[in-house]
Amino acid sequence: MANSMKLVDVVIIGAGPVGLLLAVCLSRWGYKVKHIDNRDGPTTTGRADGIQPRSLHLLRNMGLKRQIMSFEPARFYQVAFWDPTPDQKGIRRTGTHSACPEFIDARYPYTTLLHQGLIERVFIHDLEKNGTIVQRPWTITDFRTVDPNSTHPLEVQLKHMHNNEEETVRTKYLFSGEGAKSFVRGRLGIQILRKDPTSYVWGVMDGIVRTDFPDVKMKCTIHSDHGSIMIIPRESNMVRLYVQIASSTDKDFISSRKVSIEEIQTLAKRILQPYHIEWDHVEWFSSYPIGQGIAESYTLDQRVFMGGDCCHTHSPKAGQGMNTAFHDALNLAWKIHHVEGGFAKRSILSTYESERRVIAESLLDFDAKYATLFSQKTPSVSKLSAASKDNQDDKINEFVEVFKASQEFTSGYGTVYPENDFNWSPSHPAKSELFMWNNAKLRIGHVMPSADVTRVVDAQGVQLEQEVGLAVSATSIVDPHIYPAARRCVADFAVNIGKRNSFYSQYERNDIGTLSYHERHNPHSHFFTICTTFAAPRESIEIEDVVPDPLVRYRDHIYADDIFDGTPAHAKMGFKAEEGGVVVVRPDGHVGCVVRLAEGEGTVDALNEYFAAFVSKPVGQKGMLASL
Repeated sequence: MANSMKLVDVVIIGAGPVGLLLAVCLSRWGYKVKHIDNRDGPTTTGRADGIQPRSLHLLRNMGLKRQIMSFEPARFYQVAFWDPTPDQKGIRRTGTHSACPEFIDARYPYTTLLHQGLIERVFIHDLEKNGTIVQRPWTITDFRTVDPNSTHPLEVQLKHMHNNEEETVRTKYLFSGEGAKSFVRGRLGIQILRKDPTSYVWGVMDGIVRTDFPDVKMKCTIHSDHGSIMIIPRESNMVRLYVQIASSTDKDFISSRKVSIEEIQTLAKRILQPYHIEWDHVEWFSSYPIGQGIAESYTLDQRVFMGGDCCHTHSPKAGQGMNTAFHDALNLAWKIHHVEGGFAKRSILSTYESERRVIAESLLDFDAKYATLFSQKTPSVSKLSAASKDNQDDKINEFVEVFKASQEFTSGYGTVYPENDFNWSPSHPAKSELFMWNNAKLRIGHVMPSADVTRVVDAQGVQLEQEVGLAVSATSIVDPHIYPAARRCVADFAVNIGKRNSFYSQYERNDIGTLSYHERHNPHSHFFTICTTFAAPRESIEIEDVVPDPLVRYRDHIYADDIFDGTPAHAKMGFKAEEGGVVVVRPDGHVGCVVRLAEGEGTVDALNEYFAAFVSKPVGQKGMLASL
């Protein structure tokens, strides 16, 4: 029966941010993706609109930032707080603070704002270049596991929304990016667990306005005696207004209450007094109930997965929905690829839920605090200023503490994944004393710090964390000095990764004999890229003299740590100039482990132990025994 059906690798339901980014990743890596959406076309107006700093960094890493910025989106660098005047005759600005404070090491310290449909179009264009088309308007009607031992164990039934045409496909994986009303989640019987019994009805409106309000081009949180409002600047001279209409704590609360354009506009005018506002054009408006909830599970069998709004719902105040969805998609994409590519054990797929669910839990905890703060009076300018500085305050009040924590979290740079086989900790099966656990700069599970270095082959200043692009591999950053002792460590490292039982040699490419000379990122293995950064001036680095094989094969990934506009790269990573280390960076840019660079076999032995916890082939001592 399976022979007569269409076979695909992944079926993706829903072409919002989470579904599209998952499809982009898998399509780039050569997977056959069946992608459907029940709408006639991409989002035309409204919905999500904010790309946070870490998400923009991700899109830059994927080569999509330029297309996003071609739409000339709005950006906000600061947030303004407005409160009632003492005489209760209007509002006044009581403070401003950075949207991305100084203590956050962000490449792009601002939030980018444009409507979701434009972002979707960038993803769709990339999909089409790689042979994937979003089929519209189609929906899912059923799915089931027909043969657990088959390479394509799932059967999925689909139907055209207008002419009732039907199609059945067999697939390895099914992913729901359908949003809050997910058919797949309902079919699995997975419940949404409510984190906070309080619900809200929000009114939201995008439009072009005329106003004398001075901060209309900034993000503003405005509290007045008539209510609260949030202003978000948008592309094409538009402004988005969020107005909280009702709360479940109100006596006459009705969650299904509808709100008119006139009601939102009238309330906005009252809140903004003594300033005036009029609308030249309203592009979109909506009202919707918001409650905090999280799915009790993201998957039941590591074959059917869910992500994005299908798994977590919260208020729109902090602009986290689309950004959280991006990272849901990326987290799952590289793990599916590592399993299907033969690099990792299938058991790693369970870490999708364990890693992403803890982030959703943190988001909902933050959102509950933020929702409370939104209805409170803004703190003083001095407290806001203190929070925006270099995170050195001795004693801070509760608001400042929440503010600082939330700014790192909402920027995306506060995401930290818990310990597991990918994220080393003292409880990991790998027990070498060379693992560096107390490195304050390179925190396991966090995003690798940004670092400016000089590429040796062409003397070009580059951003080290961007050099590999959206990696399908683990990236090893070897950071030694050019001193003789460090050079011996590098030579020993190269010799030992070249042994046939090493984590590196076990995954040599099958086509290595016919591979193009110009392959930059993966000249030896599909699963590793090695970047070597010397803490020395570029002029002192002769590649053929100081870089042994196989590291020299990655000559386009050899760098000099000699850009001192800020902190040197080795210092940002917590290494002394005369010492070195190996940093394993996951495909999503998070740090997996840090190992001290030492003479002899110890460094590679430690890495063999680390990778042995999740790779599909025996490596290190296990690999040696398997070859006997």
